[in-house]
Amino acid sequence: MLQEFLHAFNFAVSVTVPSIYLLMFGYFLRYSGQIDNNFCHQASKLMFNWALPALLFFSILESKVSFSGQIKLISSGAIVATVLFISSEIIATVFIKEKINRGVFVQGVYRGNTAIIGLAFCANAYGNDGVAIGAIFTGSMTFLYNIMAVITLTRSLENQQNNFATMLFNMLKNPLIIAIIAAIFLRITGITLPKTFSQSGNYLANISLPLALICIGASFDLKAIFLKRDFAFWASILRVTVSPGLAIILGLLFKLETKEFGVLFLMSTTPVAAAAFVMVKAMGGNYRAMANVIALTTVLSMFTASIWISLLRFYQLM
Repeated sequence: MLQEFLHAFNFAVSVTVPSIYLLMFGYFLRYSGQIDNNFCHQASKLMFNWALPALLFFSILESKVSFSGQIKLISSGAIVATVLFISSEIIATVFIKEKINRGVFVQGVYRGNTAIIGLAFCANAYGNDGVAIGAIFTGSMTFLYNIMAVITLTRSLENQQNNFATMLFNMLKNPLIIAIIAAIFLRITGITLPKTFSQSGNYLANISLPLALICIGASFDLKAIFLKRDFAFWASILRVTVSPGLAIILGLLFKLETKEFGVLFLMSTTPVAAAAFVMVKAMGGNYRAMANVIALTTVLSMFTASIWISLLRFYQLM
């Protein structure tokens, strides 16, 4: 039994440690003066507008994964997100006095970093098939996460209620969503791209995850992460404990296949998405608290994910 657990632990390490190394590398580069905030800002724009969309686009386009076979996976993910969203809205309404902070708390609980950390986990766990399944999941959740974000931020920021339609329109302009829709269209129509274009596109896609992880690591402020146990702290704790636990329950109830179960779990154990910070800042919310949630969940999730993955692998669930 000990040997089986060690095999399971080794699998968990192989999934999480490569991402941890790149986060640490980004932190080292930033604080040794080799890269700065301007580099991270420009690299993040490149990653969000081009590299990550290229990764999602070519992962879906070149995958042999069936879209129809992912209905249960997407349904499970949608239920997990919805339960987290509704329950955190109730908790925020009851326990958080300052209304401006409620939207931060809610996003901190439900909104996972599926496009960066999640895809990195899936790639490390299942290779190209994991990325392809994860890309389909990410596309679906990107729609849902953004709709929920608009709802909770509009509720918590009364002076921004007129921005609802604008935020929805901007959501539809999201490069990740456009890339996913384009890939699905090409697959349905059977249109093929020139080999040289695909090769160049894959070069661009290949830099997305390493570059994104390095930039996240470079943005850490480790001194500030554990200074104050406020609503941001509790949102982070709920994110790294309740979210993966709920995903396991839904995965078992829907009787997902091993890879699909693994993708659902890995996506649910991710830290909060950086896009949450962008939306909070754009709508005039408490963006500093949102940054703390992102940083804290990024640190905590690497350890909690390893523990969860070891147990699930030991019981042969993923």
